[in-house]
Amino acid sequence: MWMAGYASRKRPAEGKATDLWAKALVLEDAQKNRGVVVTLDLVGIDRELARPLRQKIADKLGLKLGQVMVCTSHTHSGPVVAKNLRPMHYLVLDESQRKQVDEYAQTLEQTVLRVVDEALQRLTPAKVSQASGTCTVAVNRRNNKEPEVVADQDRSTLQGPSDYDVPVLAAHDADGKLIAVAFGYACHATVLDGFVWSGDYPAYAQMALEERYPGATALFWAGCGGDQNPLPRRKQEYAEKYGKQLADSVQQAIQAGTKPIEPRLEATYEEIELPLGRLPTRDELVNQSRDTNVYVANRAKHLLQQLDAGKPLAQSYPYPIGVWKLGDEIDWTFLGGEVVVDYALRLKAEGRDKRTWVAAYSNDVMAYIPSRRVLAEGGYEGGGSMVYYGLPTIWDEKVEATIVDAAARLKAQLWKAKP
Repeated sequence: MWMAGYASRKRPAEGKATDLWAKALVLEDAQKNRGVVVTLDLVGIDRELARPLRQKIADKLGLKLGQVMVCTSHTHSGPVVAKNLRPMHYLVLDESQRKQVDEYAQTLEQTVLRVVDEALQRLTPAKVSQASGTCTVAVNRRNNKEPEVVADQDRSTLQGPSDYDVPVLAAHDADGKLIAVAFGYACHATVLDGFVWSGDYPAYAQMALEERYPGATALFWAGCGGDQNPLPRRKQEYAEKYGKQLADSVQQAIQAGTKPIEPRLEATYEEIELPLGRLPTRDELVNQSRDTNVYVANRAKHLLQQLDAGKPLAQSYPYPIGVWKLGDEIDWTFLGGEVVVDYALRLKAEGRDKRTWVAAYSNDVMAYIPSRRVLAEGGYEGGGSMVYYGLPTIWDEKVEATIVDAAARLKAQLWKAKP
């Protein structure tokens, strides 16, 4: 099957380094309120696939949509997922390859539903606690040249913002045995770029933790690493090395002592209208459809088909934001898209510091989400990447304010405070 994440790949996968996992963590508090977190070793998932899947889980469990979160690790060594990254992948595949992608999407949905069912069947009393570790694998790729990273690391002269926090949610059974650990990190899963299935460094971190804590399930969620890379990279040994470093950070945080979370879970969710910039005219799209860049041409042709079907280009996108409150300890925000690190740093600074967790790549990976700074600077994360996702233009300059204000408003509802 065709692999996702790199436009340079010109043939399907040829082997396997690690399995690709769908995992589910179901939390139920003392009042029987539930929250479901599904983690997937995939590059992303689009709204067309994720929203109905989440709704099916919610309906079956009698939950609201905001009580079901789907998080992807953003590995670039997994399969093409439905229409995610449409101009880069789906639109360049032939009919038989598209059929494989469509069939895989159906299989994925069935798998996730089964995994959630299994998690429900295994509900057991547990003490849930939290901790925070530190891992320095991430490097801001906008501010550091890849060939110079090793020397800069040795000299401690790396530039640009990064988020080294490793949020940890630990569940121990009545005997004190660790049965589940969910952890996040803000860094691309782009160590590997070959033709072999792999969950990249997050998979090796999960595998290491499950080996160290027999019987426990380790779940990874990606933070705001849209502009963060694991560097150096391109070698299998690096994926294993970085995975071990991340697992060490989680283990050290647990060993240093976790803090209990009161058995109280509250959730809220909203899809806001995230504004786009100036839309292209039909004439501009016609010109783009003749571009020698196949991805620019594919996007333009797709948008022209939309116009021909009588559907005007939208001036905004329904952007998903979920917020969970765990006890009085943790506010956990779930953002869609490839969110740059500025968001995590700001939300933590304006929130509860290390007890503010920000999961990106959640529920819908529709595009990169630049901060106002990154949008103004431009570059790949600032706008160049939009062509690969199929949105007609770059985000409006109000993108950061719109998301942060909405997240603050949702948090205020849960914490009963002024936003």
